[in-house]
Amino acid sequence: MKPFTPCLWFDGQAEEAARFYTSLVPGSKVGTITYYGDAGPGPKGSVLTVSFTLNGQEFMALNGGPDFKFSEAVSFMIKCESQAEIDRYWTALSADKAAEQCGWLKDKYGLSWQIVPAKLDLWMADRTKFDRVMAAVLKMHKLDLATLERVAAG
Repeated sequence: MKPFTPCLWFDGQAEEAARFYTSLVPGSKVGTITYYGDAGPGPKGSVLTVSFTLNGQEFMALNGGPDFKFSEAVSFMIKCESQAEIDRYWTALSADKAAEQCGWLKDKYGLSWQIVPAKLDLWMADRTKFDRVMAAVLKMHKLDLATLERVAAG
């Protein structure tokens, strides 16, 4: 079976979003861009889809119109090795301060992201660390790696 390709629905910003995301994530690139033709439903010559890859994961951005919006029910997780990496993604992506909590943020297109330490999976899987780490995460907006390391260590 071939890998899954998430398709992200935009209202006219598909190419802009694809270029923005690929500029942030190393090893990323914009692929094929398709355009509406005579059959529509968008204006002829306007961008219909943009394929792009973020660090090996394929995506499709679709200019489908204003009918659908992103929700927090779906998010993309970026696992970071350092606080500098957490800070870089957080600064670049966060566009809605009210949506920031527990390492989650919402970007300028309304898409939700989780910017987390790569070690978080290990800490959360360890029952001796889970409660301490979860309690700390729940108090944070942007996650603080040093604090979480101290909490995980006990």
